[in-house]
Amino acid sequence: MFDLHRLRLLKELHTRGTLAAVATALGYSSSAVSQQLALLEKEAGAPLLERVGRGVRLTPQALILVGHAEAVLDRLEQAEAEIEASLTTAGGVVRVAAFQTAMLTLMPPLLDLLAQHAPGLRLDAVQLEPDVALSVLTAGGCDLVLAEEYPGHPLPRPAGTDRVDLGVDAMRLAVPRGSPGRSLARLADRRWILEPADTESGRWARALCREQGFEPDVAFHSTDIVAHIRMVETGHAVAILPDLVWADRPPSGLELGHRRIYTCAREGTQRRPGVVAVRDGLREVYSKRVGSPAP
Repeated sequence: MFDLHRLRLLKELHTRGTLAAVATALGYSSSAVSQQLALLEKEAGAPLLERVGRGVRLTPQALILVGHAEAVLDRLEQAEAEIEASLTTAGGVVRVAAFQTAMLTLMPPLLDLLAQHAPGLRLDAVQLEPDVALSVLTAGGCDLVLAEEYPGHPLPRPAGTDRVDLGVDAMRLAVPRGSPGRSLARLADRRWILEPADTESGRWARALCREQGFEPDVAFHSTDIVAHIRMVETGHAVAILPDLVWADRPPSGLELGHRRIYTCAREGTQRRPGVVAVRDGLREVYSKRVGSPAP
C-alpha cells in the first residue's frame, strides 16, 4: 500500500523538477522530502530517483507511479468535494493564500461576514505573493488563492484551476501633501518607494515610469504597503498605491491604471460549500470596499 502523502511528493517532484522546489512549495526541507521519497522507494520495491549531477531524475518506474498517483489524488479530491457539496451548510476549514492588501482590508470584514452566515466554517489565511500562492495551490497547500494581476504582466494560470474575477482596483499616484502630482514625468527627480523589482507590482511600476521617459530613483524597496503609506505621509517618498488600501477617506491622486483582483481554486474543489461561501463573501466585501464589479 502506498502512502498518499509520499505519492503527492513524487507527483510534485515530477511537476517542479527539483527537490528544493518541492520543499519550497510545500514548506518542508529538502532533506525531509528526500527521506519521504526514499521510504516511497521501499514501498514501491523499485528505484524511483537517480542522481544526475547535483540533482535527481525520475526513473521509468517512477514515471509509471506518477501517472497512477495523479489519477488517485485527483479522484480522492473529487470525492472529498462531492461529499462536502452534498452537505447543506458550509463547514470545515478553507485555507486561503492572499496578497498583503487583501489581508489588511478584505480579510477582517470577510471573517465578520462568515461568522454571521457560515458559523460552522473556519477560515485560515496565509500572506503570500500571487506567484508563490498559485504554486502552493497546485501542490494542495491551500484551497483558495486571492491574487492580483497588473496590466501587461499576466500571471500564468496553472492547469487544472478555476479562476473567478472579483473586479478591478485603480492604482493612483501618491505624493506627500503639497507636492505636485499631476503627472509621473514631473516626479522624475523625486525619491520613490516601490515593491522590489522581482515582484509583479515592482515590474509594472518601473515599466510605467520608463514609458514616461525616466528611471525612478527607488530609494526604498518594500513589499509592505503600510511602509509605502507611511513614507508618503511623512514626506520622504512618492509611491503608487491602490484604492483598496483607503478605508477612512476617498482615494485621490492621478489614476495610472488598474490591477485585476481574482480568486483561484483547484478544479473539482471549487464546488465545495466552504470555498463557495468564501468566494461569495469576498465578492460582497470587495464590492462594498471598492464598488467595482468584475467586468
